[in-house]
Amino acid sequence: MPEITKCLNDWNATVEALGQAKQSILIRKNSTTLKEFLLYPTVSYANRDDYMDAFKDSMQDFVRKNTLPDTGDDGYQVKYYATVEEVFEAPVSRIGKFNDYHIWTKKHVSGYFTTNNANVWLLRVYELDKPVYCGRTRGMVFANVDRKIEIDYKNPVINDRKFDKLRQEVLNR
Repeated sequence: MPEITKCLNDWNATVEALGQAKQSILIRKNSTTLKEFLLYPTVSYANRDDYMDAFKDSMQDFVRKNTLPDTGDDGYQVKYYATVEEVFEAPVSRIGKFNDYHIWTKKHVSGYFTTNNANVWLLRVYELDKPVYCGRTRGMVFANVDRKIEIDYKNPVINDRKFDKLRQEVLNR
């Protein structure tokens, strides 16, 4: 069975949105050459008093329920594995056309950029058969978990037919 140590750090609400098929893209300043990684939950936004302002009104309850990750003696719970299916550039001025594919407000997303272009990552997410508690090394975007994790997963969180349709929608925007 394949094993992996590489993880993407992201706020727990985003990790859960990806894992529960409420979000299917990440909008980033940079591209990536990594094709697969674990989704490692973090708490960075939860430290701000106004963090809820970054999320769409329709997602406020979901975000409140998923503000903090599950913790154990060995670290945070990792439940999801992702593959990068597409990465492409989009003008920041047109980033609103992807609003249906993430939980953030347009204002929050566009305020994140100091450049004219953003990178859109289309992810395929899988739930691990057995969630694991683990720590990680330091790293702003990517890091390594503290041990090798077996990539034994259930079906993808979005089935093949729906994902193919989603891919076409995202790429044709």
